[in-house]
Amino acid sequence: MKTSFIAIALILTHVSLFAQHSLEKLWQTDTLLTTPESALLAADGKFLYVSNIGGKEANTGFISKVDLDGKIITREWVKGLNANKGLGLYKGMLYAAELTDVAVIDVKTGSIVRRIPIEGAKMLNDITVDAKGIVYVSDSRANKIHRIENGVPSVYLEDMDNANGVLAVGTSLYALTNGKLQKIDAQKNKSIIAEGMESGTDGIVQVKENEFVVSCWQGIIYYVKADGSKEVLLDTRGQKSNTADIWYNAATKTLYVPTFFKNTIVAYKLN
Repeated sequence: MKTSFIAIALILTHVSLFAQHSLEKLWQTDTLLTTPESALLAADGKFLYVSNIGGKEANTGFISKVDLDGKIITREWVKGLNANKGLGLYKGMLYAAELTDVAVIDVKTGSIVRRIPIEGAKMLNDITVDAKGIVYVSDSRANKIHRIENGVPSVYLEDMDNANGVLAVGTSLYALTNGKLQKIDAQKNKSIIAEGMESGTDGIVQVKENEFVVSCWQGIIYYVKADGSKEVLLDTRGQKSNTADIWYNAATKTLYVPTFFKNTIVAYKLN
């Protein structure tokens, strides 16, 4: 009997390791957005914040509210932002990565309450906030990740090649660097979780313990398994549809994908 249980466990483990995942398209917004780069679920789970870079002129960026059926609730909920990209949320404050500053927005009023300048910043990109409210923001052109604690910024990591997507999980920080997914522990020790992805690695979400979905700006999305292997979930490069900074709603297993130049958000069910 014991042997049978061991055999069944081994079979289930084998199936789990080699299970294939897929994305099923649910909806997409209309094209009223302007270069959407990042999506983030609101604290109440009822809508998305969407970061729009805007036009080529400075300070034409804005943040939209989009409901979970793909309807744009408010196109310009917050405006006057400068090439804003990544978003993070903590205790009623929304953090938006502008070109060289991090804007802090009161979600109740939709007003920018302050800007935190990042010294030497070249192009701030993604944001994550840990359980203690510490903000991490990547700078893709300077190859750095900055840390903001109690409103005070400092350089956290250097030599992070084309640093983009960042994700705080417990005491660890996950970061995307030029086709690689790295894990950084509390002592700043780095380990490579997966590599060989398209070079424009952009967004990262955790879908279960030690398993992630990673987007690449050019239009490809990967499922990264616990053993570091990966599978392609989506490839829209042929349609010239980008896949920027994604968000995942674990409650509904829904992945939200900003399409950048296509000016939409597309929702997919992760199977």
